[in-house]
Amino acid sequence: MNPLLLTDGYKVDHRRQYPNGTTLVYSNWTPRKSRINEIQEVVFFGLQYFIKKYILEDFDLYFFKQPKEKVIAEYKRRINNYLGENQVGIDHIAALHDLGYIPMVFKALPEGVAVPIRVPMFTIYNTKPDFFWLTNYFETLLSAVIWMPCTSASIAKQYRKILDKFATETSSTPEFVDWQGHDFSMRGMAGIEAGITSSSGHLLSFTGTDTIPAIDLLEKYYNANSDNELIGGSVAATEHSVMCMGTTEGELQTFKRLICEVYPKGILSIVSDTWDLWKVLTEYLPQLKQEIASREGKVVIRPDSGDPVAILCGNPNGKNENERKGVIELLWDCFGGIVNEKGYKELSPKIGAIYGDSITLERAADICQRLKDKGFASTNVVLGIGSYTYQYNTRDTFGFAMKATYGEVNSVGREIFKDPITDDGTKKSAKGLIKIELEDGNYQLYDQVTWEQEKTGELVEVFRDGKLLIDQKLSDIRKRMRG
Repeated sequence: MNPLLLTDGYKVDHRRQYPNGTTLVYSNWTPRKSRINEIQEVVFFGLQYFIKKYILEDFDLYFFKQPKEKVIAEYKRRINNYLGENQVGIDHIAALHDLGYIPMVFKALPEGVAVPIRVPMFTIYNTKPDFFWLTNYFETLLSAVIWMPCTSASIAKQYRKILDKFATETSSTPEFVDWQGHDFSMRGMAGIEAGITSSSGHLLSFTGTDTIPAIDLLEKYYNANSDNELIGGSVAATEHSVMCMGTTEGELQTFKRLICEVYPKGILSIVSDTWDLWKVLTEYLPQLKQEIASREGKVVIRPDSGDPVAILCGNPNGKNENERKGVIELLWDCFGGIVNEKGYKELSPKIGAIYGDSITLERAADICQRLKDKGFASTNVVLGIGSYTYQYNTRDTFGFAMKATYGEVNSVGREIFKDPITDDGTKKSAKGLIKIELEDGNYQLYDQVTWEQEKTGELVEVFRDGKLLIDQKLSDIRKRMRG
């Protein structure tokens, strides 16, 4: 599709609505509000993907390299059929095709940094007077592509903070946290691109994922290479259809065949609540204890229903001892382990647990705290983070918006802003040209600056006039995330 049609309908004629003589529109992308109390800094991620995928690839393939007459005819047909009789025109579209590149500048902070609420992540403006209309024409496409990877990366970072905290307090292997948050979200996301970009944001904080194409995105657009670095990985795992096909009566044999024949070594995750989780834990696993203990690798038990906190850590009000103990304690009863130097129990490396359903930030913290209270290390369990976490968000989760704050009409600058009297302050914008300074480790916004001042600060040109100027690497972005 012609990328110029990837926009909201009202954008197509703003060109004629600006004052006569307009030659420049300067806008910024800013998280304006957090609806997650624990998060007041938002991770910046996804702009390089947007630039490479849409500006450099799609515009080149579906616009500039297409015959001019074809592009113009398609645009004219779509807009005329959409708006009816109109005066949008096609001359500006033809002029862009003749130019042969996108005449814009993007100035941005480094991807992977944490940006305080109300501080812009990047700015965008046109470099040629005739194309002032392009700046905010891009708003819809930019917003649709970028809000989700920023949002998911920010939420993943919060999971990482929780898991790091408890691992530091209770575990002898805090590095295991790299794998402790595992992405299971793809099937529940609002389309493939949403799933892939969201999962790429997850992989800034963790290495566990079931979203294979996120690895491809990071290789293609963020200079990663899975031949020499770990981008993302997973383990062999069953699903309920596999267990059901083995029948209720044959469940023990299914476990044994998987453990001993299909996967005689390595890590194997087995979904274990197809029928009776407690029977698996207290009858089947004791019968398979020798096979598991002598096996080269780890068997991971995966419950997949019920309240994850109660299932893993035990329900004090459970109707029987198994429910009161929970998965981790029952695995300890069967397989044992060690008490580490911090005084917490760690399961035998031959056995483990993962819970992959309905995990939230609150539940993750609750699980870790409950395990700690029972004397268990938090790293005894992996948490599967799914679409319940990553899809239950909108652009308004962090109030993302792209707003114009400066323009030029007849070569005279205008500092512009919005400040609705009916708003609570969320929608109040910056004013004029802006720069970002790094002060005491935090990004600070300064607006109403001069062009000379705008050229300084932490916002750096990453794209100008059809050329990517800075090509960031996943490895560097991950380092910034840990900074």
